[in-house]
Amino acid sequence: MSKVIIDIETAGIDFDSLDEKSREYLLKYSETEKEKDDIKQRLALYPFTGEIVAIGMLNPDTGKGSMLYQNGGGKKENFEENGIVFEAGTEEEILRKFWDSVKNYNQIITFNGRGFDAPYLHLRSAIFKIAPSKNLMPYRYDYKTHCDLLEQLTYYGATRKFTLDFYAKSFGFKSPKEGGVDGSEVGNLYKKGEYKKIARYCVGDLIATQKLYEYWDKYLRF
Repeated sequence: MSKVIIDIETAGIDFDSLDEKSREYLLKYSETEKEKDDIKQRLALYPFTGEIVAIGMLNPDTGKGSMLYQNGGGKKENFEENGIVFEAGTEEEILRKFWDSVKNYNQIITFNGRGFDAPYLHLRSAIFKIAPSKNLMPYRYDYKTHCDLLEQLTYYGATRKFTLDFYAKSFGFKSPKEGGVDGSEVGNLYKKGEYKKIARYCVGDLIATQKLYEYWDKYLRF
């Protein structure tokens, strides 16, 4: 069965670019300046106030994959690092290339993909009028179609959730955070034009997810 690990990185849009009604709606229940700032900092978490700046795909059996990323409208360049092909484009372009590729796999593997990556990919694609080539949100308990490792490791919510970083340290393999970048920094990195840094950070998440999948498959899968 062909498998692919998927991970995305997102950045929030400029809050001030929203119309007045939208800004009022988002801040409706914020009473303090800190609460307002927290809302503005969390825009990347939602597909209607954020955008996808990187989409990573990794075949866990071959170790090869692709990294589709935004580079602020800069030069369209392709290059390869350690079996990963990097390709820059606009958000619409990388989404179209993602759907063209993911349809060739039987199983997708994610970490919190059902709670974040999959709905984000579906909804951002809809904004660009792109029809998905594959349903990333199939029947929740069929891990053979979509294996969300966070769901597997919490037994579908029966136990506490931990971060990918925490699981990596607990099971004794390299955490993607060891590279010095945290997911909360992606928005600022994007504003600074650190596009490749974001893409390489996303690759780190893919590799950590691959290691976690191998651990789950060997010791926890029934």
